[in-house]
Amino acid sequence: MFFKELLMAGVFALEDYIAKHVITCLIPAFLLAGAMVTFISKEVILRYLGSEANKFKSFSLASLSSFLLAACSCTVIPVASGLYYVGASVGAAFIILWVAPAANILALIYTGAILGSKMVLARIVAAILMAFIVGFVMVLFFERTAKKPLLITEYKKGSIIPKNYLILIILILISLLAPNYLVRSGPYWYKVVVWAFFTLIMALYAFINIPKDKMKDWLRETWWFVKLIFPLLLIGVFVVGIIGKILPEMWIRSYLGGKSLSASFLATLIGAVSYFATMTEAPFVDTLMKLGMGKGPALALLLTGPGISLPNWLAVARVFGIKKALVYIPTIIILGTLVGWFFGNFIF
Repeated sequence: MFFKELLMAGVFALEDYIAKHVITCLIPAFLLAGAMVTFISKEVILRYLGSEANKFKSFSLASLSSFLLAACSCTVIPVASGLYYVGASVGAAFIILWVAPAANILALIYTGAILGSKMVLARIVAAILMAFIVGFVMVLFFERTAKKPLLITEYKKGSIIPKNYLILIILILISLLAPNYLVRSGPYWYKVVVWAFFTLIMALYAFINIPKDKMKDWLRETWWFVKLIFPLLLIGVFVVGIIGKILPEMWIRSYLGGKSLSASFLATLIGAVSYFATMTEAPFVDTLMKLGMGKGPALALLLTGPGISLPNWLAVARVFGIKKALVYIPTIIILGTLVGWFFGNFIF
């Protein structure tokens, strides 16, 4: 009987998720992710991330560009390591390794839809602050001798993104944000109508102004994101529903409630070990907050949950070396704990 109740809790969570988030949130979010991968010039961005580049500028670019990269803590590793081995500094590479899963635009938008704008803003500020500290720590320990990466010297100057592609990305972003910002109350189908209107405008613009081969590339990249993330999202939401049924409310209130340093440390540790696919952390944290989790520990879990994981530890050690993993992982755990404590006590 109890097993059936657990299954039904997962099913109900899944039903609510599909009904309220797939059309107006996930579809435009995946289109946006595919467009960014297809239309934004990786080569031009990479030119400014090398070991010889100004650290403040390269770290800023690494942080901001990582917001556009929708990836979990494991799938981001090939991207970060690829950049590192073609010439990006160790600081910039590990900033991408951290920010892309911890605070990418898909996760931020979804966090806002579930947990509100204040939590999103806190997540952005905390992720950037942690990113710069991580970058400088890694440079302090491991900055290699400056060299001339062959790949970077061959790049030609050019814009990061052509105007017609930029307009398309803006239209996709509008179709993603408009339903939640224009429709604050009423039935869900109001949001669907708003989404459909702006999506139609976006589709017409794309049909007229985007070359057919680029359209195919865009849709292929979008489908890649769907295949990679959507099944994990469904599984994650189902598990979240079950966890919400199992976890005793008193346990959450006792160990993760409030704003103590120990609560933030425990939340950070849970996030650091667990694996969260992109966007699955938001409904999980929402469930725990309803059971009594404090906002500071919630922020710590929002960051470290998708940002690192046990598989991530092992892969980082394998790709970048054990020494770098032994510096990077404890740095994230310490920073996550301090950020959760600080925001819990002085911001929220």
